[in-house]
Amino acid sequence: MKCIAAVDNNWAIGNKGKLLVSIPNDQKMFRNETTGKVIVLGRKTLETFPNGLPLKNRTNVILTHDKNYKGGDAIIVHDDDELFALLKTYDSDDIYIIGGESVYKRYVKYCDTAIITKIDQTYESDAYFPDLDKDDDWTMTAESEEFTYFSVEYTFREYKNKNVSTF
Repeated sequence: MKCIAAVDNNWAIGNKGKLLVSIPNDQKMFRNETTGKVIVLGRKTLETFPNGLPLKNRTNVILTHDKNYKGGDAIIVHDDDELFALLKTYDSDDIYIIGGESVYKRYVKYCDTAIITKIDQTYESDAYFPDLDKDDDWTMTAESEEFTYFSVEYTFREYKNKNVSTF
């Protein structure tokens, strides 16, 4: 299982329900990575998508405590037992945790790989991804050249988890 996120210098991922910045090359990479795959996200993250609808050409798995929640054609799960039973029916390499903050914090330990767009900026933020650079279980194994979008510099990084938890 993998997680994928764009983070700033403080590992921030969002502010007031929005991404910190939209970088077309990052969005393209996200599409390339997740199209045809299973994405796991929280209800609040789904509601930030255009019209609050699941992403096309992916199996969307939405986590919510609301037993009556409907999310278009997404699969709705309400707890870890439901989620893990469902995820066991898919190839682990095809599963991506895509946010938000509480979903990342809860499930990053189950991921063997993290695909991180590291943005060399610091933004006002209220949501964060766990800082993998300060976590001894995670090691950066790859980093792209530096890219620039207007004044925003960023790299694509891959991290590997040396101590993956199992479910």
